[in-house]
Amino acid sequence: MEKVNFKTYLKDYPNAQGYFGEYGGAYLPPELEPAFQEINEAYKTICHSARFINELRRIRKEFQGRPTPVYHCEKLSKEFGTSQIYLKREDLNHTGAHKINHCMGEGLLAKYMGKKKLIAETGAGQHGVALATAAAFFGLECEIHMGEVDIAKQAPNVARMKLLGAKVVSVTHGLKTLKEAVDSAFESYLKDYKNSIYCIGSVVGPHPFPMMVRDFQMVVGVEARQQFMEMTGYLPDAVVASVGGGSNAMGLFSAFLDDPVDIYGVEPMGTGTTLGEHAASMTFGEKGIMHGFESIMLKDENGEPAPVYSVASGLDYPSVGPEHAFLHSVGRVKYDSILDDEAVDAFFKLSRMEGIIPAIESAHAVAYAIKLAQRENNPGFILVNLSGRGDKDMDYILEKYADRL
Repeated sequence: MEKVNFKTYLKDYPNAQGYFGEYGGAYLPPELEPAFQEINEAYKTICHSARFINELRRIRKEFQGRPTPVYHCEKLSKEFGTSQIYLKREDLNHTGAHKINHCMGEGLLAKYMGKKKLIAETGAGQHGVALATAAAFFGLECEIHMGEVDIAKQAPNVARMKLLGAKVVSVTHGLKTLKEAVDSAFESYLKDYKNSIYCIGSVVGPHPFPMMVRDFQMVVGVEARQQFMEMTGYLPDAVVASVGGGSNAMGLFSAFLDDPVDIYGVEPMGTGTTLGEHAASMTFGEKGIMHGFESIMLKDENGEPAPVYSVASGLDYPSVGPEHAFLHSVGRVKYDSILDDEAVDAFFKLSRMEGIIPAIESAHAVAYAIKLAQRENNPGFILVNLSGRGDKDMDYILEKYADRL
């Protein structure tokens, strides 16, 4: 096991080649290598620029509505014992989720590089909406690739993307979900990389995107740590976030890596443990290369990316960010899973007990916090990243789970 100094972790990882230990890197077709090198050099230049940092801070304050608050769920906590559950309210960001944190950063980077168009994939639609918002803000074109299955599940977000001026490309091959949307977006970017930038929606993909997206999302953890200390005088005992690709989780986790805090990443177990019934990459996956990076991934009998499923469109991805694979390998973060039914139950509980309708992705983390609270040796303070709001899920939930109303 690699020995890690968490005091200097954020400077040490990734290395210059984009590796977190043995995970990460950039596995690209030769024609795209110069494009990603250009992105890397531009990011390394502007991330240390006071002008860029100050402009991003201004955007976050005046346009996004940051800082988002930390909220104590008193009624939910009382229902499940002595643990106290707190939420980092990323659902209160403009556009309704954490995705806007890195999309505004990527849009600002694209503007600096002189690009004309933003290209991206989306699953639940939150990244697509956030990027379409960024494109409108910066005066850029926008093209969003989305699986046909997810388009049907996430109609409100599809309408928002179109309203914001984005071109939504329906992906109709394969399982028609997030993996295929990534494939399609990469193909489009390959045809027009000189005028475009591919804005990856999570801490996945070739270097420098896992690092860039983490850095843009770190604001979540930095704010939450300070706010929690001000509210309680203590650090949380446990921090919890859902993990698909892993951007909201890395945003929260990054601020607590050097603290005496238990960290939990929550994967979607879907409807069962059979391949195709879940998207629990860390639980059942093995090392592999997909979408230009090396990490832990679910594979079929031929070693190809396996079919995946989750009630949450933003979590149904057959791999996970390389930094998550690394933090798992060194034992710093514990990864566990939640079933569809448990997530939906938490969705209704938070809605009815606290007046907060969560994204179904975020409900996985809430469900896990409830489980932690019910343990015999339960943590005293639990901080959950409520990564998004559930407006986008309403039609789907009301149709599929009408019996729970």
